[in-house]
Amino acid sequence: MIEQLKIRQLTEAREENLSPHAVKSRFSRGRARPEEPDPIRTAFQRDRDRIIHCKSFRRLKHKTQVFIAPTGDHYVTRLTHTLEVSQIARTIARALNLNEDLTEAISLGHDLGHTPFGHWGEDTLNELYSEGFRHNEQSLRIVELLEKDGAGLNLTWEVRDGIVNHSKSDVAVLGKDWGEVGTLEGEIVKISDMVAYINHDIGDAVRAGILTESDLPLEAIKVLGNSHSVRINTMVSDIIASSWEARICDIMSKKPTIKMSPPVLSAANTLRDFLFERVYTPSTGRADAENARNVVIFLYRYFNQYGDKLPAEYRRHADTTERGVADYIAGMTDQYA
Repeated sequence: MIEQLKIRQLTEAREENLSPHAVKSRFSRGRARPEEPDPIRTAFQRDRDRIIHCKSFRRLKHKTQVFIAPTGDHYVTRLTHTLEVSQIARTIARALNLNEDLTEAISLGHDLGHTPFGHWGEDTLNELYSEGFRHNEQSLRIVELLEKDGAGLNLTWEVRDGIVNHSKSDVAVLGKDWGEVGTLEGEIVKISDMVAYINHDIGDAVRAGILTESDLPLEAIKVLGNSHSVRINTMVSDIIASSWEARICDIMSKKPTIKMSPPVLSAANTLRDFLFERVYTPSTGRADAENARNVVIFLYRYFNQYGDKLPAEYRRHADTTERGVADYIAGMTDQYA
């Protein structure tokens, strides 16, 4: 019998060698519905696998990151973004001796609630839906309710906390309103999300002809580097060095945080602000953005007017037609919409 091999228990025992500030899987706050432990996988490994095998995760491959229906094969999708966040976050977590499995699970689930058409789709749905729409909250709704026809994935508290608290897109990185996450592993995912999108969105913008490398703010490039790989390495290395107390700090000391050095943080925020100004915000005149907006508006109005046309699974799990319509549209891929 596999239980007699005590595979999970051996993994949990190895976790005792992690940083005092790491979350140990056997000390998780648990699930909304208690379950028997898996004989092979820890609680966080089980969460990771549930996310990878869910339908919402598969749909990420056909959801826009920034550029809608690009003609090239090398543009970032919501799925490849998710994988890049996971790689960056796991590297940082491993270096700081934190829980890599928890970090990976949060990373893989953080963007499940994104709409089709990237930021344009989310902004439009946020304008239309009376309660407002935020993709991080939708990601939580997916794992708690919408997946498995209302059963949800029943993930641990730590993974759900990291998913819902990963996004603060309208504030400066590590700024006043950056917000808190309940675990250091969740903090790592939050900052890794920024590292990933800042860098791959530059590449896509150059590929699309919106930017050239020479357009990038010189003061930021001098600090971070003049290529994609160098910039990521600079930022990841700086996060690890600046957050080193998370690995060596005694548990009785003040809780450490995941951070960046002032020069690198300033450069990262400069680059981020530049992208918002030149790439993310200016939808006026972009035919793809206008088309995406019109599609979301049409779908929202149509299904609110003809609620009986809404698929039964979305009617079953929503208190109002409007809520069900928001769930349905948010779950669509670009091509399905």
